[in-house]
This record gives sequence, structure tokens and C-alpha cells, in this order.
Amino acid sequence: MENILRYYLMPHPPLIIPSVGKGREREIQNTIDACNQVGEEISKLEPETVVIITPHGTMFSDALAISNEEHIKGDFSQFREFDTYIEGRIDKEFNEVLINTCNRQNIPVAGIDSNILKKFNRKYELDHGAMIPMYFINKYYKKYKIVHVTYAALSHIELYKFGMAIRKSAKNLNKKIVLIASGDLSHRLSKDGPYEYSSEGSKFDELLLDNLQKGDVLSIFNMDKYMVECAGECGLKSVFIMLGAMEGEKVRGKLLSYEGPFGVGYGVMAFHNELNNHSNFEKLINMKKELYNKKLSNNNLYVKIARESLNHYYTYGHFIAKPSELPKELSKEKGGVFVSLKKFGDLRGCIGTFLPTTDSIAEEIIKNSVEAAINDPRFPSVTENELLDIDISVDVLSRPHKSTKEELDPKKYGVIVIQGHKKGLLLPDLEGVDTVDYQLQIACEKAGINPKEEYEIERFQVTRYKEGE
Repeated sequence: MENILRYYLMPHPPLIIPSVGKGREREIQNTIDACNQVGEEISKLEPETVVIITPHGTMFSDALAISNEEHIKGDFSQFREFDTYIEGRIDKEFNEVLINTCNRQNIPVAGIDSNILKKFNRKYELDHGAMIPMYFINKYYKKYKIVHVTYAALSHIELYKFGMAIRKSAKNLNKKIVLIASGDLSHRLSKDGPYEYSSEGSKFDELLLDNLQKGDVLSIFNMDKYMVECAGECGLKSVFIMLGAMEGEKVRGKLLSYEGPFGVGYGVMAFHNELNNHSNFEKLINMKKELYNKKLSNNNLYVKIARESLNHYYTYGHFIAKPSELPKELSKEKGGVFVSLKKFGDLRGCIGTFLPTTDSIAEEIIKNSVEAAINDPRFPSVTENELLDIDISVDVLSRPHKSTKEELDPKKYGVIVIQGHKKGLLLPDLEGVDTVDYQLQIACEKAGINPKEEYEIERFQVTRYKEGE
């Protein structure tokens, strides 16, 4: 008998708790019925441990967080409900084996407790991503311990490997477990919802649920990045981990319910898999390499220089020489350059110069690409293993000119604010920066300038080169 008895995808809307929803929960009755079905099924399976993957615990950018005290407790006070709480016993034996397995396989994990979280001004507690599934389990079954994991902004492959480590740990302990991937689907299904509407939201939900039912693992890992980003979901990384735990099984998802009356997609799914010793792991590795090579082959020269600069630096530990036979605009012309590194859509590093500091734009790109990777004070240095997941953009700046506030346009012009020796720069066309006032506010904050005081304004334009374009 397999140690992982069953897998479930479950949503976590706080208002599904009657004391939080105050009647609104009746609008998601199908979800309630499906979650009750999950609770009843788990009671019949009688697992020793329930592993819950959640997006809403204490999240680190570089390591999965595993709650590691004897007990853990949470409440719904952030949703103005102060009387309902959920608590559980941590399976520390499972945690120890899982953490050791991950350490041997170089999967970044961190066991967390109250003392560690105090350093980050965070509480050691259950989050609603874990409490909602536990609420429905506890209605029918309470003789279980939990493994409480908050996913991290790691690569798809690392998340999949972590799922494989869960599977291996359960086998090594010969322990009966159930795994729950907690996550809501698109948060952008409706113009009346709490989040900005996107037509990609419903496409994402339909495609993900369809692929889970068909067991098409590779297609899930190969979903369009733009669609995923626009969907505004919080469940996909939980799914990646769950699929890793299913390595060696034929995935067979059964959709119990799906609805989204509040503009957020709630999907409940049970998986009745079969062993087939079929590995998706090597296929995922090869697919990732193919996508990376395809991206490189489509690169423009500006981004290609940045990519080659990073690869050379991480291989040899020093800057690459300026390539020969470059066009004049790269080899002879000077200019300010910003290099931005993103990982899964999130900024991972950005360093630049608004005036030239080298003899050519090519050398400016070489220098700033490495600086963005290793010297952006906001982030830990990019590791060599991350390079496959990094997307690069290069902004070449025009020479700045004095400007007035009335002449600014945050979509078209970048801005520099100057007060004595203080300077702050903000690039144009940044997500969320839609007004001149907000653009100036951010630039002043970066410079340490009081925006109510007098300061000079300069504006500039950029030519942006993105990877794969």
C-alpha cells in the first residue's frame, strides 16, 4: 500500500467559516459540500499525518518554511472573528526526516519556530490557508498530526523536488499521510470582485483544472507565463509540490466542485491515482532546458550581452571582455543603462547608471548585469542555480533633461529628482506607477528627499529590451 493515501486540492476562503461569512457562505454551498466530502473521505482513510501546503504562512523568498514546534494554533482575528480558532499537533518526526532529506538533495527549507519568527516580527501561528482545510477535516476526524509548509518563490523544479521529498519521507517512515494543496485559483474573475479583472483568469482556472483531471503534468508546468501572472492565483505553487509528491503515479483528478461568485475561483479536487512508475521529473528538466535555449535563441543583442555576462561571471568569477564585432551603437556609443532581473515575474535585482560610467553601452550592460545579480542591497545575491529561472531586461537611457512636473508622463518618461547631493531615479512604465505624483513620491523616497520641499526634476526616456524579444 502506498504511504500517501490521497491528495486533495482545496481552497481557503475565510468566509466559508459561518462566523466569518455571516450568511455569505451560502453563496458557495457547492464548495462547502465538496469540502465536507473531503473531510468525510479523510476520516475513512484515517491518516496518521496530514501535510498541508499553504501560500499564506510565513513565506521566505529562498526557502520553504516548515513549522517546527510541538503545537501550532491560529485564529480568524484578521477577518474580525475572534472566537474561532484551529490548533494542531506538529509531526516533528516527519519534519526531521523531511528536512534531512531536503538538505541532502539541496532543496532549500527552513524549520521555523517562535524564536526564529521573532527576528522577522512574525508570529508562529496557523494561517487561513491551513485552517480552512483543517476546519473541514476536524468536523469528521481529529486523530492526526500535521506538517505545515509554506511554499517559497523557488523554481518549478525545486518545488516539484520538494514534493518528491515528501513522498520519500513518508515511505522511509512507513507513515500513512494525506497531502492537501491549499490554494485559491484566479482572483480576477469578475469586474465586481475585490481584485482587478482579467480575462485570463477564467482561462487559467479552466486550463489548470482540465489538465489536473487529464493528468497532463507537463502542460501544467508549461502554462503561458502571461496568463498565469494575469490570473492572480495563489494555488499553483501548491499544485507543483503536490504533483512532485505524485511522481511515479498516473495522475487522475476528480473535480468535486468549482465556483467563483466573489470573483475568486474555488476549486475542490480529489485525486485517485494509480502507480505506474512513470517519471515526469526528467521530462520537466529537459523541457526547462529546451525553453531556456529557445529563449536564448530569440534574444536581442542587448539582452544577449547581459546573459553572456552573467554566465561568464558565474563560471569564471570575473567580468567578460567586451565582445568584438558589435554594432556601433553598442561598441562606440555611451549611455546610462539599467539591467533588471526578474524571477517568476518578481523583481530579483536591478542596478543601473543614469549617466555612462564606461566607454560603451556594451560595457555598461556587462557591468550592471553582474551588479544587479550580486550587489542589489534589497536582495540576496542570485545563485548560479537561479540563472535558468531569471528573465533579463535592459533599459538604455537617453540623456536626461531638465523638466517640470507638468511635462512628466510616468508611462513615457523616467524621472530624476535632485536636491543638493541627493538624487533619486525611477524608470518609466513601471507596474502600479500610474500618476506623476506617485512617480515623484517614489523617486523622492529613494533619494531621501522630502517631497514637500523644493527639488529639481529631470526626465529621460528609455529603450527597453526584454529577453525573448
